[in-house]
This record gives sequence, C-alpha cells and structure tokens, in this order.
Amino acid sequence: MYEVIMLFAFPWSNTEHGIEYYQMASCGQDNEIRVWLISFSDARGFDMRCQLTLGGHSSPVLSCSFSSDGQLLVSGSVDKSVIIYTVKTGCILHILTHHTRYVTSCALAPKHPLLATGSMDKTATIWKLGHSEDIPDFTAESRMQMDVETWSEEKVATWLSQEGLNEVEHIFKANNIDGKELLHLTKDNLLNDLKIESLGLRNKLVRRIQDLKGSAKAELSNIPNEFLCPITWELMTDPVIASDGYSYERKAIEDWISRKKRTSPMTNLPLENLLLTPNRTLKMALNRWLERQNHREAKQMTLHR
Repeated sequence: MYEVIMLFAFPWSNTEHGIEYYQMASCGQDNEIRVWLISFSDARGFDMRCQLTLGGHSSPVLSCSFSSDGQLLVSGSVDKSVIIYTVKTGCILHILTHHTRYVTSCALAPKHPLLATGSMDKTATIWKLGHSEDIPDFTAESRMQMDVETWSEEKVATWLSQEGLNEVEHIFKANNIDGKELLHLTKDNLLNDLKIESLGLRNKLVRRIQDLKGSAKAELSNIPNEFLCPITWELMTDPVIASDGYSYERKAIEDWISRKKRTSPMTNLPLENLLLTPNRTLKMALNRWLERQNHREAKQMTLHR
C-alpha cells in the first residue's frame, strides 16, 4: 500500500499552450519517492500523472525536497540514509550514510551547494556538495551522552572512586554533581565553582571527563536501534507496540497521546486506535542485552582494579 507522508511542490517553467505545470514529490511507506507532474488549464482543468518513481531506500521514506532549481531531489529514510537524485533522469547521485538513526528531514540551500539533514540521532548535519565524494562539512559537536547523563550523584561518586579521584568525592556530593552536570564541567568550573585548587587534579579530572564522553559516544553507538525509543531516543525499559506497528517506551508514547496527538510519531499518519500492547519479545531481548553489558562492565572493572 502506498501511503503519502510528505509532499513537496516545485513550480515548473514549462507553460506552453497556456498550461501551468508543477512538479510534486511524495514519499511513503513503500520505500519509494514519486515525482508527479501537475498541470492546470482553463480547457483541461486539473491533471496529474506520475513522472518518475525513485528507488534506493530499503525502509519507509520520511522526507523529500527539491533543490531551488528543481534539478535535484533529496530524501531521508528510516534506513538512516540520505539519497540525492537528479530529477531529469532519476539517477542516484549520492547515498549519504552518516546518521545513526532515522533521517526525518532534509533540505537543499537555495543559493549555496549545501544540504541540511536532521535525524532522530539528535543531530543536524550540513553537507557540502561538490564534484568529489561528499563528506560531512560539519556536524553537531556532541551528541546526547544518554547513558552518562542518567547517572545519579551516587553513580558519579562511584566513578570518581574507580578513577582514583576519591579526594574530590565530597566536593562533588556537596555540589550535587550528577551525570549531566559532570559532562559539562570545565577547568574554570573546577577552579571557580568547585574550588579545586590543585592544577594537576583539575587536569586529571578534565582528561577523565573527556575520556568518559568518548566512551559514552562509543557505548551509545553500540546500542541496537530497536532498544531505543523513537520519541526520546533513550533506552527503553517498558516497550509497547502502538497501532502504527512501532515500539515505544510506554511513558513516552502515553505523553505523546496525552498532548492530543493522534498521529504516529514515526509516520505522521493517524493512529488507528490508542491501544498499547506490551512488547514482551523486545523486553526479553533488551534484558538479555543488558545482562551481557553488565557482565562485560563488571569484568572490565575487575581488570581495572
């Protein structure tokens, strides 16, 4: 079944015989993009026909957009890729695979060779288009350090002890430093706010925090996508299946629905019903994965000691 989830119209300059033409692109659950030719005239009225069908994605396509001159079309998909097509021939020019989650938006700049893409991985990426292979020009400098940001003050104290930084535990506790605050600490904070006078100790803390950020990124990238809630991009603890067929963290989808949103967070289509079914299969798989992670972490801590 072909379901349109995004439309993008582009005026076409062909106006022979008094007919005004427009090109429209649509994308949907069938993993394809279609380019339509729409015409308006006093004699013929409204006419619409499919001009091109573009493939290349392996999952539903969430967004599509024309370039300002109508020569290029770009699309983003649940398969995490971005594809750039030439509209004239329908050929694929580039497939970009930088994002780690669903690509929900994309747009080409009107006067510059730049492409912006947005993703459920909580990054917006700017691509510079040229004749050579495209690479990210710049990206958001940091992604959500999901695992570390959820650390309690006690978990931070445990980490300090493991890193041989016991002498600052009482300072961190007195200032209520949890995981989120830990990731944002700087040398200035350590000196001026936490009053840590030792330069060597401050430098050691900064190095350990930087290492922690790198470890959190690597750990986050290793989490299977099916264990992350598409709404919050956090590890699920109580996964449920909504009527759109996707799994969500129960609280996240309930909050979504409570705000009177009756559409799917993934497809923007109306939800057939508001029934939420526990995804026990996913829950068991998640628990098995967490057990393996905990076992690996315990083994690493033993080796570290």
